[in-house]
Amino acid sequence: MSITYTTPLSHVGHWIDNEFRRGGDDRQSPVFDPAAGKVARYVDLASQADVEDAVASAVAAQVKWGNLAPQRRARVLFKMKELVERHTDDLARLITREHGKTFPDAQGEVQRGLEIIEFACGIPQLLKGQYSDSVGGGIANWSQRMPLGVTAGITPFNFPFMVPMWMAPVAIACGNSFILKPSERDPSPSLLTAELFREAGLPAGVFNVVQGDKTAVDALLAHPDVQAVSFVGSTPIARYIYETAARNGKRSQALGGAKNHMVVMPDADLDQAADALIGAAYGSAGERCMAISVAVAVGHIADELVAKVKSRAEKLNINDGEAPGADMGPVVTHAAKARIEDYIASGIEQGASPVLDGRGHVVAGRETGYFLGATLFDHVKPGMKIYEEEIFGPVLCVVRVDTFAEAVNLINAHAFGNGVACYTRDGRTAQEFAQKIQVGMVGINVPLPVPMAWHSFGGWKQSLFGDHHSYGEEGVRFYTRYKSVMQRWPDSGSKGPEFVMPVN
Repeated sequence: MSITYTTPLSHVGHWIDNEFRRGGDDRQSPVFDPAAGKVARYVDLASQADVEDAVASAVAAQVKWGNLAPQRRARVLFKMKELVERHTDDLARLITREHGKTFPDAQGEVQRGLEIIEFACGIPQLLKGQYSDSVGGGIANWSQRMPLGVTAGITPFNFPFMVPMWMAPVAIACGNSFILKPSERDPSPSLLTAELFREAGLPAGVFNVVQGDKTAVDALLAHPDVQAVSFVGSTPIARYIYETAARNGKRSQALGGAKNHMVVMPDADLDQAADALIGAAYGSAGERCMAISVAVAVGHIADELVAKVKSRAEKLNINDGEAPGADMGPVVTHAAKARIEDYIASGIEQGASPVLDGRGHVVAGRETGYFLGATLFDHVKPGMKIYEEEIFGPVLCVVRVDTFAEAVNLINAHAFGNGVACYTRDGRTAQEFAQKIQVGMVGINVPLPVPMAWHSFGGWKQSLFGDHHSYGEEGVRFYTRYKSVMQRWPDSGSKGPEFVMPVN
């Protein structure tokens, strides 16, 4: 079976039972090309009936899939790995055209998603249980991890391939079926992903896609056959997902917002730190949950650091994501651009010093695109809106503190605890920072400390609702249930009833 969906359709629909399907009613939403600032196509928004069809398909497929030997499930994922490698540029091009990030950045996103698929190929090793013989009275006791059944993922616009791969390959390798509800802002990569899974040999119904909005989300959260829901997005929605799932008896992992700080110590290599801040703050136009949005300058180095960041930010090549040499593309929608501009205005009104103001940036030949220039604020203080809230755009705030202890206390007091970094040459400072900081993912001279596939991704505080981080061994635990089995083969003939616990 060949892959046919390598260019965008005029209408993006659902994927149920291994085939493309239009929505059951007339609800649609526009999908924009953010570099052009124009509608590129429309996406169908799922009805309650569409979601019920997807769940019914997933229920029908899961039992047989879950009963397959784990290595047979892994073979499908090995094939999926091969297909994603072959179609990396096709996926990346869809991401660039609907999200706006540069093509090399989109290729990097596909690579990070591919790494999770590679990890999932080895999940049979992690499904092994433990065995104890002769625990009492001739009884053996063993444990095993069992699939949940139907699982679902609700994913954000900023990583339309990578984040679904945090979920689907792990869930599928563990024997579950999976329903993806991608962002309606950039839905096309989800359909190519579905076609690749079909080409890899995944049976119909094991991976379904329902496009949509809150109607689809609520239908998945309420459906009794959906056992678990994974989510990545803003904190208010993450809390809603977590609370609603709990009320409906489902397990959930709901990853929320972020306000990631990078501490720059006086002994740091300032050129290295400035380069790191440029990539981490302005890469993907700041639309990353791991973007550095606050630089914490410790001691006397603040003026020099700000000057170095400013000089680099002024040289950024901001353009269509497919333009050669582009460093930063547009933000995803006109509404996102307007929201970010409101944050910039708020920063100025509340007394922060605008070193660079990215409003009004125009790209020649793309005058209607949703572009912003790099924005840099100095003398930002806690309590300011631009410090407390997630902006999700190319805006970097600089906070000045006198000591390392002040920097740690500042970060620990923030509501979010997703990612953090510290730039220093001193090993003791690095060790103390890693141990004292109340954040889920820590980088030492690493600006974006996104864990590798065999570890797990997740924050603390208002950045994560649920008991399990995403992917890695944490993901295996999330997508399976623990079962304990005790077995005895008694001698022939009854010895009568037993009224005490079996002991050695």
